[in-house]
Amino acid sequence: MNAKKRIFLIFTILLSLAGDQAFGLEKIYKADKFALQAGFWGQAWYQIVRDSRDTDGDGRQNADLYDTLIRRAYLYAKASYSDKIGAFVHLAGDRLGQGHLYDRPSLGLGSNMVFRDVWIDINLYRNMVKLQIGRMYVPLTRNYGTTSTRSLLNLDLNWSQGGIRGGIFYPSRVGRDDGICLWGNLVGGKLQYRFMVAKGIYKDSMNPGDHPRFAGRLSWAFLTPETKWFNKGTYLGKKRILSIGLGADYQDDLYLQSRKEDYSAFTLDVHWDQPLGPAGGAVTAEAAYIHINNGPNGLNYTHTISGSDAGIYSFKTGYLLPWRPPLGLFQPNIHFECVDPEGAGATYIFGGGLNYFLKGQANKVSMDVTAVEQQDETYGKRPVQDHLIATFQFAFGF
Repeated sequence: MNAKKRIFLIFTILLSLAGDQAFGLEKIYKADKFALQAGFWGQAWYQIVRDSRDTDGDGRQNADLYDTLIRRAYLYAKASYSDKIGAFVHLAGDRLGQGHLYDRPSLGLGSNMVFRDVWIDINLYRNMVKLQIGRMYVPLTRNYGTTSTRSLLNLDLNWSQGGIRGGIFYPSRVGRDDGICLWGNLVGGKLQYRFMVAKGIYKDSMNPGDHPRFAGRLSWAFLTPETKWFNKGTYLGKKRILSIGLGADYQDDLYLQSRKEDYSAFTLDVHWDQPLGPAGGAVTAEAAYIHINNGPNGLNYTHTISGSDAGIYSFKTGYLLPWRPPLGLFQPNIHFECVDPEGAGATYIFGGGLNYFLKGQANKVSMDVTAVEQQDETYGKRPVQDHLIATFQFAFGF
């Protein structure tokens, strides 16, 4: 049995074990001040990529690819003692069976499952001052800094942060880093702050120095406060949200393209969730701008390489239909992203899809069609060409 068949066998067994719990329930244990929750959630994909392989050796990608994979498989547990001390653990694998594109077993990419999130948090003062220590999201963007991937508006993250077939522009362990984060909620929960000191890019032959990484984020909620560590990409008509966020990230003396440079990035983003009443459904929209100086990572299917300066613009919106069928909810959505590296052609990523929610955020069937359009197509050793990608997803959790 090959690796891909083993992965799908495990996924099928987990689904069968979920039984009647496969609609978003968690196993909960409580005793006095102690509480424990544990569960599983995952996403299976079937993906068609047009013009994805060079079959005749001329540098042109001219054949279609049919890809089957487990996009995410997460076993998680969280514990708390009163409201003062908590812990959270994710045993995770991403893009399992997609080793031809992502093959980093030590990170749980392409194969293997690793501890993706591991932290202890201490509530120092009334949720206004909290200390979190371990491996966690980098507090920079909303899209992949505060939003849970269980509750995304579109099928996946933005292209420039690991979505569809893209990559993550900043230094990370699959969007996370090891460090200490001071965070909390002020002004009645309307202002949330996060400040992190982390390892960033680790010591290796190309980066012999040990320079800490600094990242931080501020967000202001004009309507309903968002006070938790994980936000939602869409609230399915249950909350009125209007939040604006600012983030920054910095690490000095990185060796990029055989030269020493300081990496930095900043972002501005806004999120809006608006119920339209029982007969009107709900609207969700989000927009963001990211500016990168000396980015450490290249991005798939774009002209952005290690050491690039770039601007990234993104917009997404969705409409939760007011029609409530007996077995779920429908939410059509669209997305747009422009990755514009300095001195090279821009890449435009846009598309649309549909979410069918069986129950809650974690249990859904989704589809998406994404086009990748190049301002300047290139061929050869690193071809950057146009692509059309169709993705079908089944997600469940308990």
